[in-house]
Amino acid sequence: MPQQVVLRGLPDWVDQLQSKGKLAFALSEAHKAFPDLSEDAVKLALNRLSKKERIVSIYKGYYLIIPLQYASKGILPPALYIDGLMQHLQRPYYVGLLNAAAYHGAAHQQPQEFFIITSLPALRATQRKGLKVNYISKKSIREELLESRKTESGYLKISSAALTATDLVQFEKRIGGMNRAATVINELAEVLKPEMFTSLLFDEASTHSIQRLGYLLEYKVQRKDLAEALLLRAKEAKLSFFRVPLKADLPDKGFSSDDKWKVIVNTEIEIDE
Repeated sequence: MPQQVVLRGLPDWVDQLQSKGKLAFALSEAHKAFPDLSEDAVKLALNRLSKKERIVSIYKGYYLIIPLQYASKGILPPALYIDGLMQHLQRPYYVGLLNAAAYHGAAHQQPQEFFIITSLPALRATQRKGLKVNYISKKSIREELLESRKTESGYLKISSAALTATDLVQFEKRIGGMNRAATVINELAEVLKPEMFTSLLFDEASTHSIQRLGYLLEYKVQRKDLAEALLLRAKEAKLSFFRVPLKADLPDKGFSSDDKWKVIVNTEIEIDE
């Protein structure tokens, strides 16, 4: 197939994908669509489309199609392509932390980054057109603790409200500190329910995160009902509480600890109302 035909054919193929509601494709799909083309010819055609900002490479061998409504930004919102990308990478995942909290209605502070929780080995953060996607690795991901949300291009997996709360505490450094975690949990408490504190949650979250979350719910968020439910379920799960600093990276000597949650109060928590 002559090269000039290829350069015309691939843009048409991309347009056809978009007309079918598909906003991303893998390099392997392009090769399959043009089996008579060399690898270099396909890459040349893709590079031309990239220069025209019709497509953008979001990960090695994976491209986004940029519809007219997103042309000024030159990138798609991650919610529209993350599920497809993670399927392409054959990775379990969920949208977590501040982004998941926003889906649950806790959008006090709009995140400047997008957080994806996935399995090991770790993935590097990506930054395209000013949009940063961070990947946080966990040993395991429990599908039972995830929820599915509809998007323009399909579906998206997000952490449940309870898993989001424990993640906010566990990864507080990634979102700006414990004060920010407490502020978001304060809003998240509106949708938290005692029945969400299950044995699966305790298998997934660290015991230290459960202790810190319990302390915040009881003494800072003023939701003793949720704190008591969390404590009851923790006892049923036979979790062992040991003294743990509220802020892990600060000194913990000379500070008092809470008797119930065994949390050493080595920092002051201020919730941004």
